[in-house]
Amino acid sequence: MEQQQEVRKSPSKRRAAWLEVLETIVLALVLAFLIRTFVLESFQVNGTSMLPTLHNNDRVLVNKFLYDFEAPHTGQIIVFKSPVIPSQDWIKRVIGVPGDVVSVKNNVVYINGKKYPEPFLKYRQSVNVAPVRVPKGYLWVEGDNRPKSYDSRLFGLLPMKNVRGQAFLIWWPPHDVHWLS
Repeated sequence: MEQQQEVRKSPSKRRAAWLEVLETIVLALVLAFLIRTFVLESFQVNGTSMLPTLHNNDRVLVNKFLYDFEAPHTGQIIVFKSPVIPSQDWIKRVIGVPGDVVSVKNNVVYINGKKYPEPFLKYRQSVNVAPVRVPKGYLWVEGDNRPKSYDSRLFGLLPMKNVRGQAFLIWWPPHDVHWLS
């Protein structure tokens, strides 16, 4: 009959294993913090101001470092610190960038005197807005659900310093996962 040999780890090897686990956990937490702070963050949509593009409780991934390398473009969907309620983050579509002249007349947006095509709109009712030149360091933003959106038509220009990043992916709910254009 063979004898079973018992293998026991020495206290120093057990301590080393615990240190390795602890180091792995700390590294994972530090990486998660850095990624969330500087690279990507998930935001939950609250409200209906972006219907039909975004729905209440959708979750979007936001690229937080993109605008360190390039300027926002017309049509991009961004998350920003509200200029009205600074404790809240809002989500809207970029309509005007620095140098653009934006106006709204009879429910139609004009950029630099040309009608801006908005195939994503389902609800167009809007207040008229006299032409506004977007200065350097600012954006003009509007929600896709114009009758229900509190946006630049009401609060004015959005400072670029308020922009958190570009929403690029709906990741929740699972049946609606898709890239945002």
